[in-house]
Amino acid sequence: MADLRINLAGIESPNPFWLASAPPTNSGYQVQRAFEAGWGGAVWKTLGEPIINTTARFAAVSFNGKKVAGFNNIELITDRPLEVNLKEIYETKKRFPNHAIIASLMVEPKREKWHEIVKRVEDVGVDGLELNFGCPHGMAERGMGAASGQQPDLVQAQTMWAKEAARTPVIVKLTPNITDITVTAKAAVQGGADAISMINTINSLAGVDIDTWNTIPHVAGKGAHGGYCGPAVKPIALNMVAECARNPYINVPISGIGGISTWRDAVEFMLMGAGGVQVCTAAMHHGFSIVEDMIDGLSNYLDEKGISSVQEIIGKSVERYSDWGNLDLNYRIVARINNDVCINCNKCHIACEDTSHQCIDMLTDPNGQKYLEVREDDCVGCNLCSIVCPEEGAIDMIELPHEQPPMTWNERQTVLAGYKDNEREAAK
Repeated sequence: MADLRINLAGIESPNPFWLASAPPTNSGYQVQRAFEAGWGGAVWKTLGEPIINTTARFAAVSFNGKKVAGFNNIELITDRPLEVNLKEIYETKKRFPNHAIIASLMVEPKREKWHEIVKRVEDVGVDGLELNFGCPHGMAERGMGAASGQQPDLVQAQTMWAKEAARTPVIVKLTPNITDITVTAKAAVQGGADAISMINTINSLAGVDIDTWNTIPHVAGKGAHGGYCGPAVKPIALNMVAECARNPYINVPISGIGGISTWRDAVEFMLMGAGGVQVCTAAMHHGFSIVEDMIDGLSNYLDEKGISSVQEIIGKSVERYSDWGNLDLNYRIVARINNDVCINCNKCHIACEDTSHQCIDMLTDPNGQKYLEVREDDCVGCNLCSIVCPEEGAIDMIELPHEQPPMTWNERQTVLAGYKDNEREAAK
């Protein structure tokens, strides 16, 4: 069997599946039950000055019959005294010495505050620290969380302050509520971060009750923006991980977070550069036992690929992720309909006719049976028909042989610039 152990910036774990800092890691009871279920690590719910949470704090977005496609929360950091959390961290680490326990921390942006909390949590035996620069609500109004995480200078300074006191690896958790996450990621690296984790939750409003006109959720008729997570944010998170992984100035390990629900999701994040993953919403939706399928699925996947260690797949797809200007404009695929499989729902024809390139014809065979056919000369290979098709195998996207050498937009612009230079020279 493949070796699932990871080492993320010096933090060792029996597998890459960690629980993210959130309600599932709020207490020693929960974290110990999670480790018993098979989770390799846990990032303890954010420690700091305990706060009071609202009693209505969660909401979810369902789509097309799927519950919790997205999840919204207005919950803040721990509401339990620091001393209680530290006692439970100590007890949990003593009972599970081979599992990773990372303390998520959030305090005011002051050097002495960071020094104090870092020393206190390290004294109880944590394996690492995660600096929470991502919480988009509540704490941001107090100058912490995303309020700090959106300012590169504060990210760098606070990382430095934590590193001054830390003996264990420091992970910086980044907010996605920013134009370019690589800017703050570089600031964290410049501040001495041993690793970065992403993404924290995205600013959101889950919905509005059109009967009462209250926001969802609401607290006594008032609402506030919350943090969005769950399967719906996975593409956003995956892109941000990839952008950091391919940036030469962000040369530290990445802990991937955002919509990870299955072992397949974990593989995607690791291929795009994550050295391990953190899970929250899926555990809240289905319970701690989901890790069993994650472990089995990942192990079987690696065995089938003939890969001996999960660490061998980290970053293997990063070099394939680039800018649009580097894509081959002469690469061509077309859609082909398998009429033996097609159920004649006509979704592909409708989508192509109304919103794409009108290249799917409705025809009639000699027996009077209707069928669909793609005019390949007009097909632009956009994938839309295969995306909307409900029947597996009814539409294939076929790669055609290159009729012309590969040519990117950047190369084309270089060639055009050369032509213009030649014309100018000839005109002289």
